[in-house]
Amino acid sequence: MNFNLNGKVALVTGGSRGIGKSIAVALANEGCNVAFTFRSAEAQAKVVEQQIISLGKEAKCFQANVASSSETKNVVDAVVAQFKRLDILVNSAGITKDGLLMRMKEEDFDDVIDTNLKGVFNYTQAASKQMMSQRAGKIVNITSVVGVTGNAGQSNYAASKAGIIGFTKSIAKELASRNIQVNAIAPGFIETEMTGTLTDEQKKIILEKIPAKRIAKPEEIASVVCFLASSNADYITGQTICVDGGMVM
Repeated sequence: MNFNLNGKVALVTGGSRGIGKSIAVALANEGCNVAFTFRSAEAQAKVVEQQIISLGKEAKCFQANVASSSETKNVVDAVVAQFKRLDILVNSAGITKDGLLMRMKEEDFDDVIDTNLKGVFNYTQAASKQMMSQRAGKIVNITSVVGVTGNAGQSNYAASKAGIIGFTKSIAKELASRNIQVNAIAPGFIETEMTGTLTDEQKKIILEKIPAKRIAKPEEIASVVCFLASSNADYITGQTICVDGGMVM
């Protein structure tokens, strides 16, 4: 399938590592010029920036806190100033601060909600203004299967990811008439730095729950992003696609 993203401009939050990095590089491979944000991993961000440039595409990384509305607006304004447009937004930035309800600190709940959910609101609000003026755009929000099923010890994370699903549906309805499609992807277990800390026993328990009997690669999420960002998905909006090897079907 030809995604035909040549010349498009994409903005990816949390693009310095993990799923976000794979998404940023995949979009560049499909022809996009790519801007992306990072919170603290500047050295990693510069490596990703150079990787995209080596593919013959323009790239720019921005250090910013997705939970800050002012920083968000500054990033989006800078992207539009440099690239003259914004066609694709991928909200990928996310954190975990796991803990059982009775032991969870208020700041751990607030930090996860602010980054994972408010960050999606901030960037969607800022980017949609530009997309509305263009009368075209694609927004892809990275949620999680945990937002569908819940998970003990992750009430803050699950709440944030479930919130993204509801937010996606609502904004899809608001922006559909402006030719802006808004969808979500719910990954299952993915090979990232987060899952790299799991023990062999923990991985065994996880694999028993996955019909495909393997953990996904970040690139398998990125390929779905590329599809949703392309004209092939012009009639798809408000959907949440689980990419989980059959885990929650």
